[in-house]
Amino acid sequence: MQVISSKRFLQFFLFLSLSLTYAQEKELDKAAKKFESYAFIDAQKIYLRLAGEGYESEELFKKLGDSYYFNGKYEESAKWYKKLYDKYPESLTPEDLFRYAQSLKGVQQYEASDRIMELFRKEKGEDSRAELFNEEPDYLEEISYSESEYEVENLRRTNSRLSDFGPMIYENKLIFSSARDTGSTARYIHKWNNEPFLDFYQAPIDVETGDLGAVEKFGGILNSRYHESSPTFTSDGNTMYFTRNNFSQGVKRSDKNGTVRLKIFKSVKKGGNWSAPVELPFNDDDYSVSHPALSPDNKKLYFASDMPGTVGFSDIWVVDILGDNEYSAPENLGPIINTEGRENFPYISKKGNLYFSSDGRPGLGGLDIYVVATKKNGDVAYVINLGKPVNSPQDDFAFIVDDYRNMGYFSTNRYYGMGSDDIFKFTRKPVEIPVCESLITGTVRDKETELPIPTATVSILDLEGNVLASTPVNENAEYSLSVICGQQILIRASEPEYYSAEELVTVPKDGGDMVVDLYLEPRITKINQGDDLAKLLDLKPIYFDFDRFNIRPDAAEELTKVLAVMESNPTLVVEIRSHTDSRGNDAYNLSLSDKRAKSTADWIVSRGIDPTRISGKGFGETQLINDCGNGSDCTEEQHQLNRRSEFIVISF
Repeated sequence: MQVISSKRFLQFFLFLSLSLTYAQEKELDKAAKKFESYAFIDAQKIYLRLAGEGYESEELFKKLGDSYYFNGKYEESAKWYKKLYDKYPESLTPEDLFRYAQSLKGVQQYEASDRIMELFRKEKGEDSRAELFNEEPDYLEEISYSESEYEVENLRRTNSRLSDFGPMIYENKLIFSSARDTGSTARYIHKWNNEPFLDFYQAPIDVETGDLGAVEKFGGILNSRYHESSPTFTSDGNTMYFTRNNFSQGVKRSDKNGTVRLKIFKSVKKGGNWSAPVELPFNDDDYSVSHPALSPDNKKLYFASDMPGTVGFSDIWVVDILGDNEYSAPENLGPIINTEGRENFPYISKKGNLYFSSDGRPGLGGLDIYVVATKKNGDVAYVINLGKPVNSPQDDFAFIVDDYRNMGYFSTNRYYGMGSDDIFKFTRKPVEIPVCESLITGTVRDKETELPIPTATVSILDLEGNVLASTPVNENAEYSLSVICGQQILIRASEPEYYSAEELVTVPKDGGDMVVDLYLEPRITKINQGDDLAKLLDLKPIYFDFDRFNIRPDAAEELTKVLAVMESNPTLVVEIRSHTDSRGNDAYNLSLSDKRAKSTADWIVSRGIDPTRISGKGFGETQLINDCGNGSDCTEEQHQLNRRSEFIVISF
């Protein structure tokens, strides 16, 4: 037997190692190309094979996590993101942290998810997803509240073992998309999830129960070899908008990276048949436009897109329908609704309520379904998570509802479904919630003489400065107002000859009357040009979070005092001047203080003050009131004196 020398053995072993490494690198390159073309399943197979051979790398763990994440397989994505987090913590981007946190929610590990989200917040605090997480630490408790009682049911007789989603009611039928194979034609496989491309199907709806009958193809010419989904119909039933891959007249088009994007198409019903689809003019080969939804009056078309101007991965947009294939420029619905995450699947109910799905807000996991609460003037007030059982730790989306029958349908990929995406039916029974009210009474008096002021007015405001109720006092300067239990409010008394006074009150959760007397200070000193209202009103400092310029609730409480003075003095013109201390970059301090001053002015304007009467300007560290300039050895208290907001009277 020939004995191989140690040297030759080492040479052979090194050659074998180099060959193996080279082969693995070739496999990684191959997988990366498939991943970049959204062939996640093909890429996944290669990565799993390499992982099974013991190969480990940052790219391997990250791409495996992403491939499962983008297919809603959160249990698997959490497993691979954890490996990335444990072995390559320095390489994690903020987006990796966010996806890891979302994946942990998908397996209901909420405490672990919150810890990762806190890391995400520290890395990317200016991101709206981080802001919302910071502002709603008790989001699970808040989500558990629901105005209506929902009962959900998986439509097992309708759903297939593949994807079924995107329902819409049309002529008492449910139109939806499905990857099921009816055996009628050859099916093409989508390499994103290894399922056939989607076509439109229909099923009749039982009017009494909402259950569905036999499923059959819908649309004829509307179905192509690629995806069709998310239909919406005009109220007369003769026009249809829907989502399709960038495929028209037998030609498939892609963006500069070779990706086939999504577009919205329109078809008109003539003589019982749908016309050849025509794409909308604001589509583009380089971005996706999808998930159309019509307003009840058919004058607006909402949709999801990642077009230029999008905040996150996809935002909700709207256009006005001006005529036949004529539309206004797309308008982003803005930061109250859109985040840096995914917002998609908008739906407008007959009552005009906007529902949509998002993974950018604190939720139960994956995509959650939200509804927008609006003010009387139609402006967005806040966004509400629909909570369980409509939402789950997995993806929940494509919600539609008949407001008048209190029933509807939505899509989900929750674990106990039939296939990868299923259609669920829901019914909701409006719950009569007993309104708990407390009665607040009191007297308004002169702070110096303690005499009653019978010409005063008393108002109740929320912590954002919005007036909830108002009443004049009676001849004895007494007032009485009812408020909802369990909320924090401001009670404000005002009278033209006096400075307004406020009391912060926490109304007991279980009710109970309260007595709140208010004392007003006479306007002994007339307001003069050049006065600082912050000093006249003895305002507490207007604090901002570190490196931020949004108005905090404690700052809003102080700003309501300035608001009251400006309301009582309709000719008063004020300039807000914001100052910083000397620490930090001079130019940055100047920019930050200017943003803070303008944000403060915008807050007051949003409460009804004419914008010509209030302005904001930042001075950074250029007007220090002590010797704590750059490089000085000052205490925190000395620096604090320079961090101030002034409300200078320009004219009166």
